Amino acid sequence: MIDHLQGILLELGVRLLRWRAEGAVEGVWQGTQFKAEADLRSHDFISAGLLKAWPDIPVVSEEDAASLVHPRPDRYWLIDPIDGTASFCNGFDGFVTQAALIKDKKPVLSVVHAPALGLTYCGSGDGDATCNGRVLRLEQTPPARPVLIDNYPEPRGIAQALFQGLPCGGYVESGSLGLKICRVADGTADLFVKDVVVKDWDLAPADLILRLAGGVLTTLAGEDIPYAGDYARQGIVAAANTGLAVQVDRWLKDAGPSRA
Repeated sequence: MIDHLQGILLELGVRLLRWRAEGAVEGVWQGTQFKAEADLRSHDFISAGLLKAWPDIPVVSEEDAASLVHPRPDRYWLIDPIDGTASFCNGFDGFVTQAALIKDKKPVLSVVHAPALGLTYCGSGDGDATCNGRVLRLEQTPPARPVLIDNYPEPRGIAQALFQGLPCGGYVESGSLGLKICRVADGTADLFVKDVVVKDWDLAPADLILRLAGGVLTTLAGEDIPYAGDYARQGIVAAANTGLAVQVDRWLKDAGPSRA
């Protein structure tokens, strides 16, 4: 199953790079989200591939509003055809295409593919998380000065407050939300914190990969992502290990409204 899902996303990655080279980057801003023609093309490609292989498993997608209004099935695909559309359209490498199989309110199989970076992350069941076939194993001792990751050239907002207050020893700029979580899973960074609304399709594929690597993904309140009810979450913490997640939780409680 994981091999077939990986094959679908790898083929879409080839198409995404070709579409971008051909100029298929037009789109519009919808609130804080940039929607491009390639988003819909990607949705159609993934959905068709999944439904052909597994016609009994419904697909829930960011790009299919109708799929988001019904109660969640017990088992379904949750896909983000392009996570990081602005990066895709503006010529940056930090975008991914990603999908997760959700069963009993948790991701049980997932692939996150970053075609411009040549990185493919996979996770399945209670097995291993991998990046390009390399097993991911995170150190379980919290680093003295963790490396923080976010999507600006320098820390801003809560990332800036956390960088100074924890304190952190390094900073990495990266693109899509799912990619940033995977960069924690592969050891490029130790910590990613966001205090704005994020959606389950941004989180689920990378959540499984980070967990299997030994890391932790929680809400800002320190709880597991529920993958039930509404698809929106008010912020997340992705940490390389439980000890670091506890440190961040303590910092969030101590810093309170003054942190920004």
